[in-house]
Amino acid sequence: MKESHLFYIPGLPECKELPPEEAGHAVRVLRVKDGDPLLATDGRGNFYDCIVTAASPRQCEIRVSQTHEVPRLWHGGIWLAVAPTKNMDRMEWLVEKATEIGMDGVTFVNCRNSERKVVKIERIEKIVVSALKQSHKALKPEVGDMENFKSFIQQPFNGTKFIAHCLTEDLPALYDQLDANSDSLVLIGPEGDFTPDEVHMAEAAGFRSVSLGKSRLRTETAALVAVHQMNLKKAK
Repeated sequence: MKESHLFYIPGLPECKELPPEEAGHAVRVLRVKDGDPLLATDGRGNFYDCIVTAASPRQCEIRVSQTHEVPRLWHGGIWLAVAPTKNMDRMEWLVEKATEIGMDGVTFVNCRNSERKVVKIERIEKIVVSALKQSHKALKPEVGDMENFKSFIQQPFNGTKFIAHCLTEDLPALYDQLDANSDSLVLIGPEGDFTPDEVHMAEAAGFRSVSLGKSRLRTETAALVAVHQMNLKKAK
């Protein structure tokens, strides 16, 4: 497919116009006009060839001319749960890069050692959408609300759950424990790691303790390593 700007229009194919922010960029920055082609995604695994039918500084109407269902790039689901760092820029970097690599969703978890208790989900959503468009992905990762550790680990998950930590030596490597065809969830702790009680609670709730390697990693680095390993294992 020819390289072009990708627009995110979540209501496709029923939606007939770009969201206001996307319309402003298309008309004022990219100078699209009536009759111009436009490539869009619904974030649910489809690309759409569109034609601009009416363009103004505040509105851009479109018509879908063709739909392309994009095959998933990985088999089982790739899910990440991470305790947000005090420096939110690191979390924003993480979700940007993890979206570029490819994942199904991310949830932020409030742990005992967490230094950040609040995450602006709307801001994270915007970063995910921007990374989606930049990397030409057709599947937008889900962004979950901030959740308490105890309630999060008790939630049902149709797949295999892992908790990566440094409290125990000689843990099995995450990559070796992954099943390429089933959903996987990896839980990454805060700066300072999980507490022993949290690890025990997670294991009791069905999480498997794993290692991400011999190096001691920052939270955002560990999370990205986990996403990358899941992606490599499950790649089609």
